[in-house]
Amino acid sequence: MIIGVPKEIKTQEARVALLPSAAYQLIQRGHKVVVEKNAGVGSGYPDKEYEQAGATIVPNHADAFAADLVVKVKEPLASEYSLLRKNQILFTYLHLAADLKLTEALIASGVTAVAYEMVTQGRRLPLLEPMSEIAGRMSVIVGAYFLAKNRGGSGVLLGGVPGVLPGRVVVIGGGTSGINAARMATGLGADVTILEVDLERMRFLDITMHTAHTLFSNQAHLDELLPNVDLLIGAVLIPGAKAPKLVNRAMLRRMRPGSVFVDIAIDQGGCSETSRPTTHDDPIFVEEGVVHYCVANMPGAYA
Repeated sequence: MIIGVPKEIKTQEARVALLPSAAYQLIQRGHKVVVEKNAGVGSGYPDKEYEQAGATIVPNHADAFAADLVVKVKEPLASEYSLLRKNQILFTYLHLAADLKLTEALIASGVTAVAYEMVTQGRRLPLLEPMSEIAGRMSVIVGAYFLAKNRGGSGVLLGGVPGVLPGRVVVIGGGTSGINAARMATGLGADVTILEVDLERMRFLDITMHTAHTLFSNQAHLDELLPNVDLLIGAVLIPGAKAPKLVNRAMLRRMRPGSVFVDIAIDQGGCSETSRPTTHDDPIFVEEGVVHYCVANMPGAYA
């Protein structure tokens, strides 16, 4: 089988789908691996490392997509739709629930598309979990950054200082990204509350997150918490489905001006009615006085 690795073209996406070590393993098993020129540079893997592993460097996108199996990091963009075809396999993150145009393009092309985020192992999502860990931890880093006055935030320091209360963080969802966000926030010294609907998960959070509070996720608790929150993190996931809109404009209006909302769920459509995808180049916008960070490929910043 010929396996192709295109260079990612999504804005500020530094990741590569296949490392030289993985390419070597595939080649040892009789496959041919073709890698687009500079595909791994953003992740610290120059072309020569792929060549040393036995891979062939190809000069352009079309040559990489000519493979039998195309492995990517992020979903194909519109300019790549014409490169998809019947009898080809595409293996990448797709998040189709939030992208009708991509879904229609995949169907029309006849390609066999396999979504990383839907690969299961029991109740786990082993290919999604590492990215969720990164996004969860990153959400607190960027949230703290945009809380700064010179970035349009309220000027709250999440960890506080002697004589000043710490910032308040609310995490909606206690899954992989949510628990990683909570760990980062508590590590900074913030006052953290996790909202979750699964009772068994809440028990697990209660045992493992000694310095965070847990509450059942419903509108009443959100209404109670939001007027005093400094950083709101949306970490909701329903595998294969659009994220539910748990936050509306009326709720946002009750938040403090300059507070920050990081919507990790944006790749599944976002969990607020005000959310819309942004990029690493232009990551934020303000709605109802709340700074929104809705970058759909958050982990791409940490290749």
